[in-house]
Amino acid sequence: MITFAKKQTLTTTHRTLKILAVLVWVIGGVMLIRKGSELLIEAYSLNSIMAWIGFSIALGVILGSLKSKYLFVKSCRKNLVRIDALEDPRLWQFYRPKFFLFLTLMIGTGVTLSRMAHGSFPFLLSVAALDLSIATALLSSSVVYWQEKAFSK
Repeated sequence: MITFAKKQTLTTTHRTLKILAVLVWVIGGVMLIRKGSELLIEAYSLNSIMAWIGFSIALGVILGSLKSKYLFVKSCRKNLVRIDALEDPRLWQFYRPKFFLFLTLMIGTGVTLSRMAHGSFPFLLSVAALDLSIATALLSSSVVYWQEKAFSK
C-alpha cells in the first residue's frame, strides 16, 4: 500500500523573516565594503595619489548617508510593516519577489562595472565610491531593525 505524506509548507514566524531581511541587508553592506576596498587597493597600486582615494571614500560615505536617510530607512520600515501584515508567513517572503530580481540585476551590474574598471584609476575610484555609498546606506539603515525592536516580537 502506498501512502502519500501530507504536503509540507514552509511556514515560519514574522521574527524569522525579519532576521533574514536584516541578514541580507547587513551581509550586502559588508560585501560591498570588501569589494570597494579591493577596488581602492587596485587604484592605489596604479596611482598612489591619496587625495583622490580619500575623496572617493568620502564621496561614497556622504552619498551613502544621504541614500540611507532619504531612501533606505523608509524601505526598511516599509518591509517591517509588510512582514508584520503577512497572515501566513513563508520562508521566502522576507522580501518581495521584485526585490530579489532587483538584487540580481544590481549584483550583475556591480560585477560588470568592477570588471570594466580594472586598469583605469578614475573608473576604479568611481566604482569604489559607488560600492561604498551603497554599503554605507545598507549598514546605516539597518539600524531601523534594532530601533523598531524587530526581533523581540
